[in-house]
Amino acid sequence: MVDFIFMLTRHDQTILDCLETVELIRGLGIRHIGFKDIGVERATIARLNRSIHALGATSYMEMVSTTGEAILGAARLAREVGVDRLLGGTAVDEVLAVLAGSAVAYYPFAGRPEGHPTRLGGNAAAVAADCRRFAARGCAGVDLLAYRAYEAQPLDLIRAARAATPGHLIVAGSIDSPARIRALAAAGADAFTIGSAVFDGSFSLRKGSTFGQLKDVLAACG
Repeated sequence: MVDFIFMLTRHDQTILDCLETVELIRGLGIRHIGFKDIGVERATIARLNRSIHALGATSYMEMVSTTGEAILGAARLAREVGVDRLLGGTAVDEVLAVLAGSAVAYYPFAGRPEGHPTRLGGNAAAVAADCRRFAARGCAGVDLLAYRAYEAQPLDLIRAARAATPGHLIVAGSIDSPARIRALAAAGADAFTIGSAVFDGSFSLRKGSTFGQLKDVLAACG
């Protein structure tokens, strides 16, 4: 069994109608729901986080920002609005300092994230080294952009991260088929994210609604 994190995102941004979408999916029983740190205003992110909690779901915010003050600003936002789990970023020590004393669990990017939409550089050995370093610093787990890798095979990165990660392993980005869900689960991932593939209809090509797409993703989780 692998957890599905439904990301209210498209093209690496939070969708503008995120609040309405949360209400539309209420009956599906999705227990993990996330968004990005960009795309909507700060006040909307705060309302969205409250709406996710009202469903009884765990909230996730994934940082698109990869450098400097933008990462720390996103970490401060996550703490301020009470996000359950913060994903992404590479300034691990600085983010952990911002989150210290809060209930926010942190899952940094392993490997070398680049650009927007983000691609992932780095081989399996580099990813494993990052995972061990994050664990030593007290991170709750790892956010791995395995299917956006351009220097290594996705499943090699997932297996390497699994072997080096005592915490939760989340695979994010470009997961668009039941086959990929089965593969990442078999390689040891604990959870995965999908956003764009639901909203653009590419997960289930013969289904037209977001609701239908989500039902098929849930079915693929086993």
